Amino acid sequence: MNYMRTAILLAVLTALFMGVGFVIGGQAGMIIAFIVALAMNVFSYWNSDKMVLRMHNAQLVDRNSAPEYVDLVSQLCENANMPMPACYIMHSDQPNAFATGRDPDNAAVCATTGLLDILSKEEVAGVMAHELAHIQNRDTLIMTITATIAGAISMLANFGLFFGGNRNNSMGWIGTLAMVFLAPMAAGIVQMAISRTREYQADKLGAEICNRPLWLASALKKIAGATVQIPNMSAEHNPATAHMFIMNPLSGERMDNLFSTHPNPDNRIQRLIDLAGEWGQVEEEFSKPLHEGPWNFEDSDRGPWG
Repeated sequence: MNYMRTAILLAVLTALFMGVGFVIGGQAGMIIAFIVALAMNVFSYWNSDKMVLRMHNAQLVDRNSAPEYVDLVSQLCENANMPMPACYIMHSDQPNAFATGRDPDNAAVCATTGLLDILSKEEVAGVMAHELAHIQNRDTLIMTITATIAGAISMLANFGLFFGGNRNNSMGWIGTLAMVFLAPMAAGIVQMAISRTREYQADKLGAEICNRPLWLASALKKIAGATVQIPNMSAEHNPATAHMFIMNPLSGERMDNLFSTHPNPDNRIQRLIDLAGEWGQVEEEFSKPLHEGPWNFEDSDRGPWG
C-alpha cells in the first residue's frame, strides 16, 4: 500500500511539472521542461550522495577513526543481508542522522556527533537500522527524484511569474497565475507526503533489522526533544535536505500535518511500541535505562534488553 501511494504521489508530481510547463510555454514548453527535469534527475542519480554529504560537511570515517560506530553499521548490514555503506559523521550537537545514495551498492549513512554523544548504543543501533532501511527500500533515490521534480516545478513557476505564460492556453491569465502560485505549493505538499510515507515504512523495517522496535522508539523520543532545543545550522542552511534526516532538523514544523516533512514523533513511537507488543517484547522496558554493554543482535530473545 505504501509503495502504491508513493507511485501515485510521484505521478501527481510529474503531472504538476508537465502542467506548469504547458501553462508557461504550451506544448513546446512542456517538452523543454521535461527534458530539463530529465537531465536534472540523471545528474542527481549519479551525484546526489556526494552533493548532500558536501552540503553538510560530513567526514568519512572507518574502523580506525570510529570503530564502534562502523562496527555497529557493519553488524546491522549483516542482519539485513545488504552491502556495507560508507559511514560519515557530521559535526552538529543536534542528534540526527540521514542516508543517501542511489542504491544499496552506492550508499552512505551519516550520524551527527550529537547522536553519538547523547544516545545509548542500543538507541544508535535503532537509528542506524532505520537509515539502512531507507537504503534497502531505495527511499534515498525516491526522495532525490521528488526533490528534483519539486525544485524544477518551483523554478518553472518563478520563470512564468517573471516572464509571463502561454497566452494561448485555455486557462486564461487568471488560471495561469493560479497555476504559477499553487503548483509549487502543491509540489511541496506531495514531496512531504512521500517523505512521511517512507518514514513509517523505514521505522518498521529498521525495527526488524535490529530486532528491537523499542530501541528506535527510545531514540526517537530523545531526538524529538533535542531537535526542538538544539539547532542544526547545516540543515538550516540547506532546508531542501531536511526530509532526509530521521527527524525534521529544522525549527518549527513539529506537527503531523500537510506541511510537515516527517510524521509526528508520538505517532511513530506508538507504532513501534505496538510492534514490540506484537513481538512479545515488554512495553515497560521502554521507560527503563538501556543496557550499556556490547551489542548482540543475533538472538532477539536475549539482546541487551533481554
